[in-house]
Amino acid sequence: MKLLVLCALVAAAAAWPRFGMMADSPGHIVTPAQNVINGLLQKVYEDIHDQDLKRLSQTFDPLSGHYDDGGVFVRRLMNEFNENRLLEKKHWFSLFNTRQRQEALMLYDVLEHSTDWDTFAGNAAFFRARMNAGEFVYAIYAAVIHSPLTKHVVLPPLYEVTPHLFTNSEVIQAAYEAKMMQNATTIRSHFTGSRSNPEQRVAYFGEDIGLNTHHVTWHMMFPFWWNDAHESHHIDRKGESFFWVHHQLTIHFDAERLSNYLDPVHELHWDEIIHEGFAPHTMYKYGGSFPTRPDNVHFENVEGVAHVRDMLILESRIRDAIAHGYITGRDGSVISIRDAHGIDILGDVIESSTYSPNPEYYGCLHNTAHVMLGRQGDPHGKFDLPPGVMEHFETATRDPAFFRLHKYMDNIFREHKDSLTPYTKEELEFSGVSVNSITIKSKLTTFFENYTYSLVNAVNDSPYAGDVPINTVILRLAHNEFQTEYKIDNNNEREVTATMRVFMWPKYDNNKVEFSFNEGRWHAIEIDKFWVKLSPGQNSFTRSSKDSAITVPDVPSFQMLINKTKEAMISGSELRLDEYHSSLGIPNRFLLPKGTTEGMDFQFVVFVSDGSKDMAVEGLLENTSFNHYGCHDGKYPDKMPHGYPLDRRVDDERIITGVSNFKTMVVKVFHTDASR
Repeated sequence: MKLLVLCALVAAAAAWPRFGMMADSPGHIVTPAQNVINGLLQKVYEDIHDQDLKRLSQTFDPLSGHYDDGGVFVRRLMNEFNENRLLEKKHWFSLFNTRQRQEALMLYDVLEHSTDWDTFAGNAAFFRARMNAGEFVYAIYAAVIHSPLTKHVVLPPLYEVTPHLFTNSEVIQAAYEAKMMQNATTIRSHFTGSRSNPEQRVAYFGEDIGLNTHHVTWHMMFPFWWNDAHESHHIDRKGESFFWVHHQLTIHFDAERLSNYLDPVHELHWDEIIHEGFAPHTMYKYGGSFPTRPDNVHFENVEGVAHVRDMLILESRIRDAIAHGYITGRDGSVISIRDAHGIDILGDVIESSTYSPNPEYYGCLHNTAHVMLGRQGDPHGKFDLPPGVMEHFETATRDPAFFRLHKYMDNIFREHKDSLTPYTKEELEFSGVSVNSITIKSKLTTFFENYTYSLVNAVNDSPYAGDVPINTVILRLAHNEFQTEYKIDNNNEREVTATMRVFMWPKYDNNKVEFSFNEGRWHAIEIDKFWVKLSPGQNSFTRSSKDSAITVPDVPSFQMLINKTKEAMISGSELRLDEYHSSLGIPNRFLLPKGTTEGMDFQFVVFVSDGSKDMAVEGLLENTSFNHYGCHDGKYPDKMPHGYPLDRRVDDERIITGVSNFKTMVVKVFHTDASR
C-alpha cells in the first residue's frame, strides 16, 4: 500500500504544471510567475478558480519540495495541518493574534525558504486550498515582497483582494444584492461618520485606500516579527524607519486638520479619557462587524493582553532610558542612545520588534497599545467580539485614535531627538555649494477625484450566479502635477555629488500664530529626496512631483493585471510593470496636504548636502526605485538620519538658515471644491 501511495506521489510530482522561472533580465519577469500570483489571489475566499493551480493544489506534496533549511519549516507546518491545529478557513485573521500570526508565518517561512519556483508555486497552491484565507493572504504578500524568486512580481491592490477591509459594510451588502440580482453596478462609497462629527472633515485621509495600503505594505516590508536567524539579511535602520514613517503620517494628518480648521490631534494618555469614539461601519468576511468604541471612555484593562498600569510602567521605563541616554540590555549592558544611531534602537524598543535589546523589561509598547485600543469596545471579552480596527494594519488609520496613539509615541521620540546636540554650522555646510533659487512652476492645487475599484472579490460565486461587474466609487484627495526648478551653484573646481532634501511645513498653527523654526521643522513633511551631479558653475534642473522618491503610483487594478499578464502570455512578449515594483511610498496624489480655498501658507525648504558622504549604496544616480524608505536587500541608501537636517532641535535658526546650501520660501496650497 505504501509503495502505491509513493508511486502516486511521484507521478503527481512529475505532472506538476511548470509555471515558469524568474527571468534573468533585471526589471522583468517571465509572465507565468505573475499569472500564478494572480490566480492564487483571485476570489481568495473561495476554491481556486484557475484549473491548473487547482490541480497543482491537489497533486503537490510539500515534503517533496526543495528548501534551503532542509525542510524544517515545511515539516513543522505539515505537522500542524495533519494534526488539525490550524485555524479554520472561514474565520477572521489578525496579525496581532499571537497564534494566528504564528500560523501565517509558518507558511511565510515555507515560501521564503523555497529554493525554486516550482516549490514556491506548489506550496502556495497547496496551502491556499487548505489554510485560513486571511493567514494565506498575509503570508503570500509578505513572501512575494521578500523572496528573491518573486522579486519583480507586482501584487494586486489589497483593496481589491480583500475589499471588505477597505470599505463600509453598507457597500458590501449592496454588492451582495447586485450579485444575487445579477445587476452590473457601481456603488457610491462614503466616509464613516456624519457631519455632526468634526472628525468627518478629515476622514478622507485616514480612510483613503491608498494610505491604508501604504501602511500595511510598510509593515510587511519592515515587519516587527522579522528574525535575522531565519532570513537572508538584516533590515538596516528598521527601528528608525518605524519612527519616521509614523512621524510622517502623524504630522501629515495634523496638516490635513489645519487645512480643515481643526486643532492638531492631541496625544493619547493611558490615564485619561479617550474622547473620540469610533463606529467603523466595517465588517469581516467571516466573524461579524468590527466593534464600536463609544465617546469619552476610560482605558480599561484588557483580559489576557495588559493592564493599564502595565502600559504606564513601560512608558516610564522608556522615558527614563531617554533621560539617562541609554537602554539596558538583557544582560545588563549599557547601550547608549545619545547619538545618531540611538533613534534606531529606541524605535526597536517602542515597536517592539525582534530587534529590541530588552523586550522583557521595555515590553511591547506599540503593538500592545494597538490591541489595548482596539479592544476598548469589549475589554473583558463579555460579548466575544472580533478584533477592532486597530488590530489590523489595513484598517487602523480609519480610527482617529490611531493618530492620537501615534502622536503620543511621536512625542516620546521627540524627547529623545531633543536630547541630542543640535547640528553645528560646520556639520551643515556643503563647501562651495549654494542654492541660488527655487521656483515652483505652477499653482499648487488639490482637489477630490472619483476613484473606482472592483468589489468582485468581496462576493461569493454560486452555480446559479456568475460574476458581474460590481464596483465602488469613492472621492479621494489628489493634486495637480507640479514642477520645481532648482538653480544650484557649484563654486568648486570639480563635479560634486549632491543629495537634494525637500520638505514643507504649515507656516501657521491653528491659532494663526506663525510656527517658530524649531517647532515648524518638527512638522516638516518630506516632499522629495534625490541625488544629482553638480558641474562647476551654475546648475539648473527641474523635478516633477510625479518623480518624488517619497511616492508611488497607483498599482493597476487586479483585472488589468490579469489582462496584461494573459496578453503577454498569448503574445509571448515581456510583461513590463517596472514602475510598480516598489510599493512602499505614499500615493503620489497624496504628496501635498489639502490646503484651503483661499490658499494655505507653507514653508518650502530645500537643503543640499554632500552626496558622496551621504550615499550608503552604489548606483543612486542611476536607480531611485528603492528610495521609498529602504532597499529590498535591507540596506537603507542614505547614511544620514531620517529628516536630516531638521531631525534635531534648532536653538538658533541662524545656524541653519545661514548656510548657503539651505533655502526656504513660502508657498500656498490651494484647494478647489470641484470634484473630478
